[in-house]
Amino acid sequence: MNLEYLFGLFGEGGTVSLGGLAIGLAFGALSQRSRFCMRAATIEFFRFGLGPKVAIWVLAFAAAIIGTQGVIAAGLLDVTNVRQLTGQGSLSGAVIGGLMFGAGMVLARGCASRILVLSATGNLRALVTGLILTIIAQSSLRGVLSPLREWIAGLWTVSDEGTRDLSYVFGLSDSTPLLVGLVLFAAALAIALRTGVSRWVIVGTTGVGLMITAGWLLTYTISLQSFTPLAVKSISFIGPSADTLMGLIDHTHLPLVFDLGLVPGVFAGSFLASLVGRDFKFQCFSIEQNPMPRYIIGAALMGFGGMLAGGCAVGAVMTGGSIFSLTAWMAFVAMWIGGGITDYLVDRRQDVPAAQGIDIKSGLVPR
Repeated sequence: MNLEYLFGLFGEGGTVSLGGLAIGLAFGALSQRSRFCMRAATIEFFRFGLGPKVAIWVLAFAAAIIGTQGVIAAGLLDVTNVRQLTGQGSLSGAVIGGLMFGAGMVLARGCASRILVLSATGNLRALVTGLILTIIAQSSLRGVLSPLREWIAGLWTVSDEGTRDLSYVFGLSDSTPLLVGLVLFAAALAIALRTGVSRWVIVGTTGVGLMITAGWLLTYTISLQSFTPLAVKSISFIGPSADTLMGLIDHTHLPLVFDLGLVPGVFAGSFLASLVGRDFKFQCFSIEQNPMPRYIIGAALMGFGGMLAGGCAVGAVMTGGSIFSLTAWMAFVAMWIGGGITDYLVDRRQDVPAAQGIDIKSGLVPR
């Protein structure tokens, strides 16, 4: 794909930002309509086993793997130099940060991406939670919490060539990651059809996963034709949301990068989808059902834990997992376990029906 015409119209930075905006719009709209959410899937798994929410999340994850590994196999994408596979990786950060993030998403009733999506639908609880999350994340990256994050991240690291690549570590063939994605997708599809998830939700959730592939492909293609260095990356929310918020506060002009289009795009896509689906509704905190301290603690855990783990349930798990990053898969397991333990200790023991109320015919899950 020759991008010279777009470079001439918008410049290299403008092109990648517009690409991020388009991908964000699609991701936000599809996420809002499919109710894609790792927190909901985690709770369902530990309470009831393999059900529709698990199927919805695994479908998206598997689609991200299939799409990304497919374009790699076709020679359209090279990820050998991306941050998830090169340089020093923190296994302690993936485990501890993943546990913290998993706990936080249960307390805040949504992971980072879900909170951003819900914020655009009138959910003021999600909006406040997201703002706190981004402030803690920024503090963990460059502020007062950064020394603690760096100390924890340095407890257990890997830096030798190939040690962050799961395929290299286990000696997998080049075709194995794609095969894993296909098996996961087939299993999730079978569960989704068995539990009555609508075909439109299945299509939408698959589209959520393919947006991960779109992000990789867009940034890589532009990097090949750009005169200035451009990081090859895909969708993530913890760091990008923090940088976007702090940039709006501290700078009059923001750099034209992928994330600058992505975050507003997800918000706008979710907002438009909620209007079309007549889901937009203002929702506030309540003392009994939605106590504010719970959300604040959850946001803080996700902000610090996500930055420590290298990203959120989308950025670390789906984006990193799609290229078989070792730290991404470790963070995935840790988030799942952290969420399950927290649900048991905080909600299930108090018999709070956090995982009830799914409409299996439409595939909709509670907010």
